[in-house]
Amino acid sequence: MSVFTHLVAQLGRLLEPVLAESATAAAIVLFTVLVRLALHPLSRAAFRGATPMAGCLPMLLQLPVFFVMYQAFSSAKVSGAANELLGHRLFAAPLGDRWTDALGEGGVFGAPGLVFLGLFAAIAVVAAWSAVRGRRAAAAAPPVPVAPPVGAGKGTTAKGVAVTAGAKGKGNAHTKGNTHTKGNAHARAGAKASASAAATGLPQVTAEQQAMMRKLGGVLPLLSFGTLITAAVVPLAAGLYLLTTTAWTVAERAWLQHRKERQDDGVQRSSL
Repeated sequence: MSVFTHLVAQLGRLLEPVLAESATAAAIVLFTVLVRLALHPLSRAAFRGATPMAGCLPMLLQLPVFFVMYQAFSSAKVSGAANELLGHRLFAAPLGDRWTDALGEGGVFGAPGLVFLGLFAAIAVVAAWSAVRGRRAAAAAPPVPVAPPVGAGKGTTAKGVAVTAGAKGKGNAHTKGNTHTKGNAHARAGAKASASAAATGLPQVTAEQQAMMRKLGGVLPLLSFGTLITAAVVPLAAGLYLLTTTAWTVAERAWLQHRKERQDDGVQRSSL
């Protein structure tokens, strides 16, 4: 942790001539950007993999960094010496304060409280942006092939053949044979669709599973607003880290998606 505090302190000193008391806060943002730049190759590889867990590895690797950030602005001493970072501020709010501390000093609309309200507003905007993009991505995603019901099409061929054979001497039975033939056609069409999906490597799900996936697709983007709760209970410095890394994640995914769409358009044009 002493290495982290030393690095942030050095970055703060470099920015102090320009940003004065808020230099350490800017150093935290810059430190977060450096961490995300180091993790960008992993994020890009996860996006290309297009797996449901894409992006989880970079998020897990950030947990130790967030923990160190939390401890650095929660401990009065670092390696036996006084923690110099606790005396730094973002405007009127100390970086080691929590929202409850700001409420105790001047209330919601006091000087420290307004700093936290600005942080919460910025996190809410990023979360809303993430939610909108998530819903659009879910709506634009190609439909997943639905697996036919278990037992569908079994025995229809034999019945169709039997009824069609009986139709040689009976006109009414001939009509029944046509009905069963249509059933066989539907079964063959379903089998053909399933085989096509299997050939392309697409997963098959039941109608109930597809409905559940649609519900999850509408709920998961809203989880981004959970960052607001975390920011309200951690030190202000950790809240700045959360805001920066969350904004980076959303912007990074938007940029990667834009590049993928441009590449797809280029492939389609070249194939024409």
